Amino acid sequence: METVKRNLEKNGFEVVVVENAAEVKAALLNEIPEGAIVGFGGSMTLQDTGIYEALTERGNKTLWHWKTEPEKRGAVCKEALFADVYLSSVNALLEDGEILNIDGNGNRVAAMFYGPKKVILVIGKNKIAKTYEEGLERIRTVACPQNARRLNRNTPCATLNRCTDCSSPDRMCTVTSLIEKKPPTMTYKIFLVNEELGY
Repeated sequence: METVKRNLEKNGFEVVVVENAAEVKAALLNEIPEGAIVGFGGSMTLQDTGIYEALTERGNKTLWHWKTEPEKRGAVCKEALFADVYLSSVNALLEDGEILNIDGNGNRVAAMFYGPKKVILVIGKNKIAKTYEEGLERIRTVACPQNARRLNRNTPCATLNRCTDCSSPDRMCTVTSLIEKKPPTMTYKIFLVNEELGY
């Protein structure tokens, strides 16, 4: 964890290590101003923390397509791109401090490097991978199959527990992104959590 923290800091990111979901939730409530508009990327990690409910109850305007009627999800995703604060997690965090994701529509990864005033990522220790190749393997054999089952997608990975680079109409892997350094126009903070969160 300390190695990853140092490497993220070398890459320009502000990093805080916390012990568990309850601690990160409290830290996020302290970090995010009460009047801020908060966008969310699709994330089981964030769902595990309960931060959406806490911010909504506090009175923040929250923009999360998971919590929105299907016909409004596209508009909510676009509005979230220009939020005061954008919250998300990642599919894999490489030991050299790079952030690796595979996305479906691209809204989540796009907001990580352009648009919001501030990005905050919450990353459980289970997301850490030594290399780019191991990060891709983690995504293709852990994150994607579980997400495919959660979303009832008719894809090979949902049953085989591994990517087959399919051409299924239900395929949800279309955009791969690697953030090597902090985007220069953005304020960034990363919370590393010393427990397993999300996929």
